Amino acid sequence: MRGFISKGLQLLLLSLTFTDTSAHSWVEQLTVIAPNGTFVGAPGYPRGNALRTSADYSDKSMTYLATDKLCKDTQQTQTQTAKSPRLQASPGAPIALRYQENGHVTLPDTQKGKPQNRGTVYVYGTTNPKEGEKLADVHKVWNRDGTGGDKRGVLLSTQNFDDGRCYQVNGGPISKSRQAQFPHPADQLMGADLWCQHDLALPANAPSGKPYTLYWVWDWPTARGADPGLPDGKQEIYTTCMDVDVTGGPQTKQLAAAKYIPDQPLNNAAIPAQFAQIMGSSGPSGPRPNPAVRYPGRTSPSVSKPPSSPSRSSPVPSKSFPPPSPRPGATVTSFVTLIRTVAPTGCAPSAAP
Repeated sequence: MRGFISKGLQLLLLSLTFTDTSAHSWVEQLTVIAPNGTFVGAPGYPRGNALRTSADYSDKSMTYLATDKLCKDTQQTQTQTAKSPRLQASPGAPIALRYQENGHVTLPDTQKGKPQNRGTVYVYGTTNPKEGEKLADVHKVWNRDGTGGDKRGVLLSTQNFDDGRCYQVNGGPISKSRQAQFPHPADQLMGADLWCQHDLALPANAPSGKPYTLYWVWDWPTARGADPGLPDGKQEIYTTCMDVDVTGGPQTKQLAAAKYIPDQPLNNAAIPAQFAQIMGSSGPSGPRPNPAVRYPGRTSPSVSKPPSSPSRSSPVPSKSFPPPSPRPGATVTSFVTLIRTVAPTGCAPSAAP
């Protein structure tokens, strides 16, 4: 019996490892990041999530090429599927949005004319989502201070699609290099691959007791003149829509001294550079060149600049959050906690009446 179970687990891990390199990407899982950079607590999932363990699972159930509506039809409303609950996090908590690179990072020559950073990921946030949300009303319109477009939301974070260490196991030189540089034990979630992640902080003034909506937008264009089959280039944008249940009183903040633990197990660890950026930032996070990224025979990945915005106050990712319960086996350091009381504020500027 034990041998049968072991064989079944091996087959599952093998199936997770050999992912179709032509597949596209979406947010598979959300998780809270502790002050030491370790994933903690129960994970959350996007709206309308389809579990890979389901008998009728297909990548098409989660892949969404956005052209008009921002969200896939199954993600239009704040609805969760069975065994795929929302993430629960406190105001200001750092979180990781995890996704597979599916060869877009480790096999860069598969598609001509793609950006060196493998595209830019934008994460927008709002307390007032609407069904039928239009891509053109949000993407590169909502800005960091909440004054863009209809002013219902903000641009929380931008990062390179390639986080500098994620990989799909394949025969490409980038994959082989990263497998050697960032080894990890295969597990039932990722298999032998190492998933990418986009680390950011929820707004410190996100209202408690209601969902906070996140729009993950991967901008993956083809440059003009780079592909003979696409002489005019091509806009290609993939999205995932999700919600976080914000918990904890907004009038109390626990200030924890954040210190990333080096060399911790990669299966449950944030990206050090992104984590440092969140915890040391006074505003929404953006992409920075990562010296760990190496493309054989290529220049360093470019970094797309987010749209500029007027100078006004914005939802500020906070260093403060209640320390959640660690996952089994996770190592969490101790922190000195200070309590202070602040007046509640709105999450984003609202439109003028």
